[in-house]
Amino acid sequence: MNFSERLDALQQRLADARAAVQEAAKESREQLRSRIDRAQSDLDQAGKQARQRADEAASGARSKWAQMRADASAKMGDVKAKVDKRNRELDAKDAAREADWAEGEAQDALDFADWAIENAQLAMLDAIDARAYADERAKVASV
Repeated sequence: MNFSERLDALQQRLADARAAVQEAAKESREQLRSRIDRAQSDLDQAGKQARQRADEAASGARSKWAQMRADASAKMGDVKAKVDKRNRELDAKDAAREADWAEGEAQDALDFADWAIENAQLAMLDAIDARAYADERAKVASV
């Protein structure tokens, strides 16, 4: 498996996310709601794909990671519902509490992403080691 290509793709996704967040900070609430709807739809689709891969995968580490991704996607909740709730008449204190909560959720999601990167690194190193060991054993067996 070419881990470098996957890491390059993740790096591009991170750059795209950074650009989207920077653009979103300058948009109207209506534009933000539209952006959130698209992002929620993308997240829902990714969650469905992750659940499908988890269901299709055989036992082992691959299915554990696929299931973990599906579970994480399910736990993210429906952002659109939160936005709709926010759009109801909230007083300034309620709106500030809602903003604090949303910022905390974003921080938690970033912490999870950081944790996932560390776990992906460990999994890739383990996979590289396992392949090297298998290649080594194959050479010994062929002698």
